[in-house]
Amino acid sequence: MSVMSRLTYTIGTLVTSEAQYADMRRTFADNGFGDDDCEYLHIDNTGAARGKPQTDAYAGLNDLLDRAQAPLVILCHQDVLLRSDGRAVLDRRLAELNDIDPHWAVVGNAGGADVRSIVRVISDKHGANQRVGTFPHKVMSVDENFMVVRRAARIGFSRDLAGFHLYGADICLAADIMGYSAYVIDFHLEHLGASAMGPAFEAAEQAFRAKWRRALRDRRMQTTCTYMFVTGRSEPPAITHWREQSHLRLARIGISLAKRAARGKQVP
Repeated sequence: MSVMSRLTYTIGTLVTSEAQYADMRRTFADNGFGDDDCEYLHIDNTGAARGKPQTDAYAGLNDLLDRAQAPLVILCHQDVLLRSDGRAVLDRRLAELNDIDPHWAVVGNAGGADVRSIVRVISDKHGANQRVGTFPHKVMSVDENFMVVRRAARIGFSRDLAGFHLYGADICLAADIMGYSAYVIDFHLEHLGASAMGPAFEAAEQAFRAKWRRALRDRRMQTTCTYMFVTGRSEPPAITHWREQSHLRLARIGISLAKRAARGKQVP
């Protein structure tokens, strides 16, 4: 039996503290994520304390997704601990979600459901056993402390972003564009960390806005057989049709002239 065929979960983590990572792995192993069908991968960022360069989350987690051999990849912080919920609960939640929406690609334990609407199942510095929302809950973003990515969806994190913020929102946007969905499920864990909202986060937010503004811009798409105007803006269908037909006529004229010129250059 190959390694890939026997694995169910890959657990991937960026590590700056060996002690925290050891505690995390211990609670995972104690709660059903054993070596028999789980693999643990990590990016060693422990040199950060000695001034050595870190691998950022976008590049590092893409690397972990590339190396993962299991169909389900858990990407989590080094400072999360499993307490009440373990492997059996996660298996059951994902099976339930498969029945509801077989096209999910990302799940988490917290995320943004709508404007000013956050759903979560977590214990952290803000309180123990927080439970806000009904589950599973479809979301537009997931928190980065814990997420499960389905490898079959073949999605990842943006190449043209870097740092340690907003990559949960980034991969959910990528999933949505590819026709997949993201959810928060009822899976409780403890997160020891505290969110940092300083200058680094503000810079990351500006970079995120700029990247996705560029990615979601209006496009005039020319293929070898047709022309399309692609936009996410809401406008009357008649205007969209007029715009496309106008540019299509121009494109066809251009193609016709190009073919005519090519025939003129042909040698008998």
